[in-house]
Amino acid sequence: MRSRYTAYATGAVEYVLATHDPSKGEEVDEASAREWSRMATWDGLEVHETSTAGDEGLVEFTANYTMRGQKLRHRERALFKKIDGKWFYHDGEMVKPPPVIRVEPKVGRNDPCPCGSGKKSKKCCAA
Repeated sequence: MRSRYTAYATGAVEYVLATHDPSKGEEVDEASAREWSRMATWDGLEVHETSTAGDEGLVEFTANYTMRGQKLRHRERALFKKIDGKWFYHDGEMVKPPPVIRVEPKVGRNDPCPCGSGKKSKKCCAA
């Protein structure tokens, strides 16, 4: 995974294509891969988890990058397959971030404002 990230970061899209499972080659859009590689400023790779079982391996990672001034994250669980002794990217699925869990109770419009003013929330800080 690190080598594929480096290939995107350095514009070596040929390597990305060469390390993609040949049986799934029609799924790779070379033009899009080149544009993503060129347009992004690559800020780092975080590998969260790896595992192997025979000729298959899983890598969960986050690729951090900036595009058009916006910091973005691509988190994926990628499946790699070993073919003739070499590892190839086979498929992947996006990993969604965990849902945000509210710690504080929600303040209703007619509840007292949490700032302590004594006014209703809708007439104070929520206004």
